Amino acid sequence: MSRRLRTTEVQRILVAMEKSLVSEEGDLVLLVDGKPLVVGSHSKDPDCEWGHARRGWAQGYKLHAIYGADCVPQQWEVVPLNEAEPEVAARLIPALGPGGGYVLGDSAYDSNPLHDATLATGRQLVAKRKRPKAGLGHRRHSPGRLRSITLLQGKFGQELYALREGIERQFGWLTNHGAGLAPLPNWVRRIHRVRLWVQTKLIIHATYVYLTSHPPPLAVA
Repeated sequence: MSRRLRTTEVQRILVAMEKSLVSEEGDLVLLVDGKPLVVGSHSKDPDCEWGHARRGWAQGYKLHAIYGADCVPQQWEVVPLNEAEPEVAARLIPALGPGGGYVLGDSAYDSNPLHDATLATGRQLVAKRKRPKAGLGHRRHSPGRLRSITLLQGKFGQELYALREGIERQFGWLTNHGAGLAPLPNWVRRIHRVRLWVQTKLIIHATYVYLTSHPPPLAVA
């Protein structure tokens, strides 16, 4: 299965399926976050790395995703666990293309370069400050970061930021059924296999969601 998934023909089909599952209408609110994909601490996989996972340290990879209203992410990437979330997001957000609206992230995404990269696409990144009690100092800050700080001090910004919980529900739904994104099997090692595994699981999950929402006529009968 892994060999077939790597062929050009199958990859074209998978990419086409992903695109067909994402609505063409642009979402005004996007959510960005990462989900650790850990492996055993004694794994010999040369591609995985040690990094922060949940409330501790682990070895493995991380799925970084940008979700809109659809059940499949608009952009995603799998990288070793030690890659910083703002650095990966700085690659994913420009890949969305020009647009408008907001991108919501937790305090890990409070980065001046990421704010600049988001502004360049016409969007506003809203992320809580990493050090809310510290001053801004005398160094340059991205206009996007300064606006994010101002937004979160007002009612609109707080209500907007509350929508960020939606990505937790997306990840929860993705992992809470039999065909979803379960822990990595012990035969899914090396980053190219992990990416293929995640890609197929995202498509299977989106198909599951569609069939749940649109059951075939015989099932309804």
